[in-house]
Amino acid sequence: MTDTQRFLCDAIELAYDNVEKGGRPFGAVVVREGEIVATGVNEVIESHDPTAHAELMAIRAASRKLGSPNLDGCVVYASGHPCPMCMAAMRLAGVREVYYAHSNEDGAPFGLSTAAIYADLAKPFAEQSMRIRHVPTRLEARPELYADWKRKQGGQA
Repeated sequence: MTDTQRFLCDAIELAYDNVEKGGRPFGAVVVREGEIVATGVNEVIESHDPTAHAELMAIRAASRKLGSPNLDGCVVYASGHPCPMCMAAMRLAGVREVYYAHSNEDGAPFGLSTAAIYADLAKPFAEQSMRIRHVPTRLEARPELYADWKRKQGGQA
């Protein structure tokens, strides 16, 4: 068994354990330099938080453990195809590799596919099912928001 398969099996075991506890069938493992840094399971049902996906829970735990929002050098192993939200979070965290065991096609018969969301997001904003509009707005009595932030950071982004 390869390391990739071993870590995917770890993510799948987390998913099975989560199902036993009444949760959804998703688990994730964050690995750095061949060692598990953090794990997560889908907590959407118990937390009533639609963002509490296994990958996000694992990313949050890894960031806390490593003391940084930058997870460059980490690899995420997920039991299922990560949704667009999780993929975006992994990119924002600096994760450069993601492996998953069950595809959207595997999950579709059980209502566990996010393929339709991926398809919708591929459309221009004006054609997506969610209304998205840019409305430029500024506060007259305040400095430009982003410039103010940059200045307070000492010029570092």
